[in-house]
Amino acid sequence: MSQDNLYSLGLEDHDRLNHELGGGIPRGSIVLIEGDYGAGKSAMSQRFSYGLCETGHSVTLLSTELTVSGFIDQMHSLSYSVEEHLLDERLLFLHADVDTGGGRLTTAEDDEGNRKELLNRLMNAEAMWQADVIVIDTFDAILRNDPKFEALIRQNEERQAALEIISFFRDLVSAGQVIVLTVDPSTVDEEAIGPFRAIADVFMELQMVEVGNDVRRNISVKRFAGMGEQVGDTIGFSVRADAGIVIESRSVA
Repeated sequence: MSQDNLYSLGLEDHDRLNHELGGGIPRGSIVLIEGDYGAGKSAMSQRFSYGLCETGHSVTLLSTELTVSGFIDQMHSLSYSVEEHLLDERLLFLHADVDTGGGRLTTAEDDEGNRKELLNRLMNAEAMWQADVIVIDTFDAILRNDPKFEALIRQNEERQAALEIISFFRDLVSAGQVIVLTVDPSTVDEEAIGPFRAIADVFMELQMVEVGNDVRRNISVKRFAGMGEQVGDTIGFSVRADAGIVIESRSVA
């Protein structure tokens, strides 16, 4: 594939992630990154965002966990100097104020019948969809807290629940944009996440493997449509303070 059709993740002098993923993420693709709690989903989404900004692409990063100050602190801890990109408006950071503990986004006046429909609000937030790449970390928190999505899941209408947002995503990627979704599969039903797995052009699973007293992390590449150079099935990595994502020479099956 031509490099013109790839969004480079950059930072070649910092780590080998872009090389291991074949030179970047294909334009016009939906990227799904799955992993349990602690597997490195947020660090990976932050690495993607910073590297894409460094290579001149515009990025929106929506976090359901970090505030702006928490995000900047986290990026500093990973040695990703993000302030310039924020000030230049190459990077738009948004915090989704989702109550993941209670499972709803409410005010004191809200009741069970007046919960916010988060997916509709998300799709109508025009400013966040203007970038080349839109990263949502973590997407499962929005799914879990959207009452309409939950109601359809209870009625075993999983595909109908996913249809509207998937159609919205397809319209964006048809124009060349990239959508990156991180998901903790342990927090949502298999049937609910299945449609998103099915439509993902790039599907990666972050795995943690205990080896003695050491915990090793792998990127298991399940699908990589439109790849540039060859992409390996399994890529070992670690997350290090003052270094960020580091690609390891070894991998664990």
